[in-house]
Amino acid sequence: MAVRRDPLDELVVPDGTQAKEVALETGGDVLVGARSTVEFGVRGRNVLAGENVDFGGEIEADGDCRLDMWCDVAANVLVGQDAYIGERVHIGGELRVAGDLDIGDDVDIEEGFEANGWIVIRNPMPTIVFLFVYLKHLLLLGEEDTAQRLIDELVDDDGEPDAEPLVIPRNATVGDDAWRVSTPATIGSDCRLHGNVRAETIEVDTDCDIFGSLRARGEVTVGEGTRIHGDLTTRDGNVLIEADARVLGDVSCTDLELRPGAEVDGTIRADGEITMGTSERDLE
Repeated sequence: MAVRRDPLDELVVPDGTQAKEVALETGGDVLVGARSTVEFGVRGRNVLAGENVDFGGEIEADGDCRLDMWCDVAANVLVGQDAYIGERVHIGGELRVAGDLDIGDDVDIEEGFEANGWIVIRNPMPTIVFLFVYLKHLLLLGEEDTAQRLIDELVDDDGEPDAEPLVIPRNATVGDDAWRVSTPATIGSDCRLHGNVRAETIEVDTDCDIFGSLRARGEVTVGEGTRIHGDLTTRDGNVLIEADARVLGDVSCTDLELRPGAEVDGTIRADGEITMGTSERDLE
């Protein structure tokens, strides 16, 4: 995971992420910025959430789970290694931790908890707050290599190959109806998501299925073989639809470029130019 800027300045959906009926599933870590709402449960390797994050379902973390103060989880929290639970967190089900549990004051766990390791009750500086404060200072000082080592140790300390984390920025809303962020959004390949995506800019990689519309202020790119089951609208930007991609709705933009095999099933409204481009594959 690169840290040349604030890690929570972009919605990042890694390759292979699936939005299933009750949970977001990804093979890597899950990072959620403060004051966000995730209407699903989440399943990943390590799960880290800033303060005042609401989860609408169960959290399953194969590794560690860190929930800062005032988080609310509607169902169970199941942790394969260690857990940090900040003060005034509410868990609507049970908390099960295979390793150590570090827990703050006034935590409400409706169905009780179980930890196989040490249990420590204290109120240190929330881990995710410390992490991002420290990272910002390192980046301001130009210590990018040190910052990179810090995040690598956090998310890759089990020796597994690097996997890009699922990153939900601050003040975001993610649900079956819509994914709303005020930052850029990058969606990896082979993803299957439900909900309308609202972001500053949007980039969707190859072979995805997005069951909803895309709306951005700036540029929008739709990768090869991807299907957008809805309209595509940008206020001020251009749209690139790569080869064999398909938009099953209307497209509204400034300039539109359609690569070979790209399709738009609805009405095209372009204030600028509409061009039929050539893919890199055709130039070889």
